[in-house]
Amino acid sequence: MNRSCPNKSCAFPLFIIRDGTFRRGEDSKMIQRFRCKTCGQRFSHATFSEFYRQKKRRINTPLLKLLASGVSQRRAAILLNVNRRTVERKFPLLARRSRNLNESYLRKFRGRIFNLQLDDLITKENSKLKPLSVSIAVDEDRRLILGAEVSQIPAFGRLSKLAIKKYGYREDQQLQGLTRLFQRLIPMVSPEVLIKSDEHQRYPGFISAYLPKSKHKQFKSERGCIAGQGELKKVQFDPLFIVNHTCAMLRANVNRLMRKTWCTTKDPRRLKDHLDIFIYFYNQELLRKTLTPI
Repeated sequence: MNRSCPNKSCAFPLFIIRDGTFRRGEDSKMIQRFRCKTCGQRFSHATFSEFYRQKKRRINTPLLKLLASGVSQRRAAILLNVNRRTVERKFPLLARRSRNLNESYLRKFRGRIFNLQLDDLITKENSKLKPLSVSIAVDEDRRLILGAEVSQIPAFGRLSKLAIKKYGYREDQQLQGLTRLFQRLIPMVSPEVLIKSDEHQRYPGFISAYLPKSKHKQFKSERGCIAGQGELKKVQFDPLFIVNHTCAMLRANVNRLMRKTWCTTKDPRRLKDHLDIFIYFYNQELLRKTLTPI
């Protein structure tokens, strides 16, 4: 907590004293007040919070759990008996808070990740003609999701010609997404980490550039156990089971990533926010069962 006077023109901002308490109406918590003895400015613990003056704080944690459990924003608003606009406004704020909490939690594992698995999950931006790639890194030993970056890619296969005809040229931004992912991984993983991935053509170049001392093993992609769902493989032993199972969890619990759903991503930034919410819930609730109330 930043216990200093919020008045930027105050000459001695650290000269503060306690000035009573009050019960916050939104969540019934007792909040400590302070007063600056230099300029007389009054403030409280809540003044420096990113949820300062936010209404309906009681639904923050239930809303986060619903969004990380396959529930759409509209259905979450109905279940929590709030307006849909309320959920839309809280969505990026919860994502930013989840991102900060997850980053602070992953700091304790810096340099202690010795086995890593990489994969890319393909989804869409409002249409199959505008695909998106989600690059995911998972700790093989602890099953922690270390990062997920969203980047737009051009349509491929049979849809490529139709996509160019309807939407024109679409920039391939996967290189930027992989760059952001590997920059996040550098301080977390051991220099001699063992990296497992499929035969993605771009992985070896990034691994040799960002983690030159690491060991990289590539495995041939196998057929999915269910038609149209390539996350869970139709083999007896899958060397990439951890990351494939994590991708299957994303498909099942982030409603805009489901195969057959009415919910689609209209803005890649909102998909990134949704992934950050799920990653925080997955790492600290499903794996640890110690979710911090938001």
